[in-house]
Amino acid sequence: MSANLTPGPFGKSFIDMLASPALTVLRMAALAASQDDGLDEDTLDLMYEQVAAGVLADLTPEIAWRELARGLSAQAPSRMLRALRECDALAVLLPEVDALFGVPQIADDPDQVDIGEHLLRTVDEAARRDAPFAVRYAALVFNVGKSDSPREHLPVHYRHLERGVPRIEAISARFGVPDDCVDLALLANAECERVHRAAEMRAGSITAMLERVDAFGQPERFDRLMTLCTCDFRAYPGRASRPYPKAAMLRTALSACRGVDEAAVAADALLEARVQAVAAALQSRRWEGAD
Repeated sequence: MSANLTPGPFGKSFIDMLASPALTVLRMAALAASQDDGLDEDTLDLMYEQVAAGVLADLTPEIAWRELARGLSAQAPSRMLRALRECDALAVLLPEVDALFGVPQIADDPDQVDIGEHLLRTVDEAARRDAPFAVRYAALVFNVGKSDSPREHLPVHYRHLERGVPRIEAISARFGVPDDCVDLALLANAECERVHRAAEMRAGSITAMLERVDAFGQPERFDRLMTLCTCDFRAYPGRASRPYPKAAMLRTALSACRGVDEAAVAADALLEARVQAVAAALQSRRWEGAD
């Protein structure tokens, strides 16, 4: 078949890409993330034929990452990821992400969601919030440990955190992803579900979490984690316009901890002082299980 490959809305740069079929595939997908509509069927068919012919084997990781980053930075990253998946390029470039499609995860209503489809909504929510690039990258990869959870356990994903770490590291090394993006992705892998489970009646657990994620020493990274968790929350059906209470609660707790006069507290008593401050701010118990 032959597709209509006139420049159209993509401009002269598309003609320039014809000399590099691999770059054409990625650039078309990346540019789709900046358009109001997805790619037409003829273009997707041509991209599929090129991928099937093995053109992506000649693509350097640097060029691939440039185009992936271009799409993630755009207004609707899901359009790039859908286009890459429809032409089988996602399975070549990001097999760890492609494997998430069709895998179920617990939700509220409905009681399960497809993790791949949820991922698409999460990256789009990050774009809608104009989130930093590190948040968008974390949204793309932080669930990759769930792709091969034992079927008998689904939609629960036992030990996915342990499986996720080497996969995130491998993806990041493959493309030379900036350190701040890798760091946030690994933090989200470890902490996002714990943030979702945080409860105001557990001041001790909340304070321990703030210390564990170094919210005091790296407040910007903590804020990005809260943004990522908010995007993940709002990607579930029925939550798109709802506020995320856990982020507000944890920010209140952090503010309370900052109100503790560290100079007036012995080092071994600092945690307890912070717990007391959080308990007062949230009107909660000091420790989980306390009276």
